[in-house]
Amino acid sequence: MAQPAWQDPVLLPLDTAPVPEYGSGSLADLLPTLAAGQEVPGFTAAIPELTPADRNCVFLIDGLGWEQIKAHADEAPFLHSLLPTSRGGTGRPLTAGFPSTTATSLASVGTGLPPGEHGLPGYTARNPETGELMNQLRWKPWTAPKVWQPYPTVFQLADAAGVHTAQVSAPTFEQTPLTKVALSGGSFLGRLSGEDRMDVAAQRLAAGDRSLVYTYYSEVDGKGHRFGTDSDAWRGQLMYVDGLARRLAEQLPPRSALYITADHGMIDIPFDEQSRIDFDEDWELRAGVALLGGEGRARHVYAVPGAEADVLTVWREVLGEQFWVASRDEAIAAGWFGPTIDERVYGRIGDVVAAAHDDVIITASVNEPHESAMAGVHGSLTPVEQLVPLLEVRS
Repeated sequence: MAQPAWQDPVLLPLDTAPVPEYGSGSLADLLPTLAAGQEVPGFTAAIPELTPADRNCVFLIDGLGWEQIKAHADEAPFLHSLLPTSRGGTGRPLTAGFPSTTATSLASVGTGLPPGEHGLPGYTARNPETGELMNQLRWKPWTAPKVWQPYPTVFQLADAAGVHTAQVSAPTFEQTPLTKVALSGGSFLGRLSGEDRMDVAAQRLAAGDRSLVYTYYSEVDGKGHRFGTDSDAWRGQLMYVDGLARRLAEQLPPRSALYITADHGMIDIPFDEQSRIDFDEDWELRAGVALLGGEGRARHVYAVPGAEADVLTVWREVLGEQFWVASRDEAIAAGWFGPTIDERVYGRIGDVVAAAHDDVIITASVNEPHESAMAGVHGSLTPVEQLVPLLEVRS
């Protein structure tokens, strides 16, 4: 019997990767649109479907993507009932931006800028000044916040324009560098319980004729990472946050709009060798690589100087049927990080960028033991990770 001929891998074309709707329907467009409706100078309404309101509240639920709400009507009856209101009554979601991860998305929300401008292009990214990986969620190693992200936040500009602005979140977040560069401006009110956050957010919303209030809840994401979205623990958190959203909606003062959104969705990845490719155990993927950044479904790969082309070739040969694998310039040209890239951000992006298409991740069992053990993950351009709600309640 004749042996089958060896075949080259069928690579995923880069033009099949869904590009976030920067400029018209991404998380970065939300606060600028609300601020424009409140007549804050310098902003335009980027999301045309939204109607201005004097008082705007954004409730961001970490990790609760569009697809998760659609699939869990029983656990989240209130949120599910609001799906037709999303994006100004069109029943459509927003896109998170790339990568679809918390540090990047919160910076996009707060600054109103895409990742290529605000400069937080992943969970971890190389600092070109030091050559070290910078964890942009935990801000390690320490980096001067205003050097890393120099732009003012929308909250700061709204506050300067006389809009009553406030953030209501867990007290532990008040002094974090990520909060400082992404979400500061006006008042920060730390509250431990979700119920207290909803009540205080409603109070701050009523405190001004024009108000811009942000509140946040993290544990849907936390339980998803630890147990997966097909777990009782995750479903319990979904039920709880559904009640929080209803509690806030029922307290809206007059002339208010409440927008319920998220920073990303989430996907569960099986614990098997086919679904979890261990970079630390794969000599081919490691060859020529100086640093591995990003996260399992959105990797920044930093090559040893001179090895960039070889690393790109190998990563495409090994992973190109399951990942969109692009060079830095290809990812930028495709618009993954936004329409423009600041000069200071260019070197933070990997020489190779790998975004998962299939249900698979690239782990690093030695260097990233905690992240490698996560059941639920996110980061890539697929709809389950990328699409986020913009549910709306008005008073």
